[in-house]
Parts: sequence; C-alpha cells; structure tokens
Amino acid sequence: MANRGQGYGMSAKVAAKIAGKRDAEKEQEAAEWISLISGIPITDSFEDWLRNGVVLCKMMNVITPGSIKKITESGGDFKMMENITNFQTAIKKFGVPEIDCFQTVDLWEKRNIALVQQCIFAVGRVAQNKPDFKWPALGPKMSDVNKREFTEEQLRAGEGMIGLQAGQNKGATQAGQSFGQTRHM
Repeated sequence: MANRGQGYGMSAKVAAKIAGKRDAEKEQEAAEWISLISGIPITDSFEDWLRNGVVLCKMMNVITPGSIKKITESGGDFKMMENITNFQTAIKKFGVPEIDCFQTVDLWEKRNIALVQQCIFAVGRVAQNKPDFKWPALGPKMSDVNKREFTEEQLRAGEGMIGLQAGQNKGATQAGQSFGQTRHM
C-alpha cells in the first residue's frame, strides 16, 4: 500500500465523503455472496479479504468458467494488482457497464471501498439476467427493456402540446416596467 500522509483541507473532506458512503450491511451481503459462489470463507475485513484480487478472480471463474486464465496467488504487489485488472476485464466482458467498475487503486490502496462494493452489486445485477446463473441474487434485478410504439396520430397530437416542463408564463409580460434611466445617444 502506498504511504500516503494524512489528508488536510479539501483532500480530507473528499476522503471523509468517500468513507461516509460505505455501508457495512451491504459489504457483508456482498462478502457472503462472493463466499457462497467462490467457496472461499471470509477470513478478514471486506477490503483486506478482496485486496489481492484472488477471491474476485475465483468468483468470476465460477460464474463464467475460464474467464480469467491466470490467477497469481503469491508474488509482488504488481502481480497481485494484475489479478484485480484481470477481474475488471472479465466483468466488462460479462456485461457490467464501465460506469460501475472501480479502478485497481480503489481496492489495492483501500481508497474507495464503497465503489468496489457497488461494482460487486453490479456483477450480481448483471448475473441475474444470465440464463445459466444458478446462485442467489445480489441486489435489485436489472430493469428490462420497455419499448413503446406510437401511431402517427398520437405523435401528431403531441406536437401541438406544450409540456409542463416548459413552465408557465401566464401574465408574464414586460409591459409597464421601467428600470433605470433611458438610453441617451
């Protein structure tokens, strides 16, 4: 882990805001879900248990066999960080949107564990839509497509209508207003 000094000023406020987003119940729920799928018991705190990426890689290999070819279980820091990168690549191929993915340093340096937890819930959300997924669900189900079809008559009827988002301007004229002096040229 990088040796970062104590944050002051704005950096301390940002760190406190990120730390405030953590939810212990959701972290526990995510950890139990990962443990159930991967078969690896929870041995440490959420971030320490996932830090080297081995547990995450093994979980992805159970969900989608062969998605991560090489899992490094020992070695230097960069080898362990490679596990996290491999996990991120696998979940993107699995269908997790880029916006839900965390960066390697968020987990490795324990900088944004709330985002790591959000990413795991995103994996659970995407997994629910896969037909061969046989484990319990994690988090809410992803919404289905709700495409609507309108007739030409319905579309034309909507063209003449001013929506409520346009606001209301009844009686809003500038008649009778005079601010300041008139312009002299």
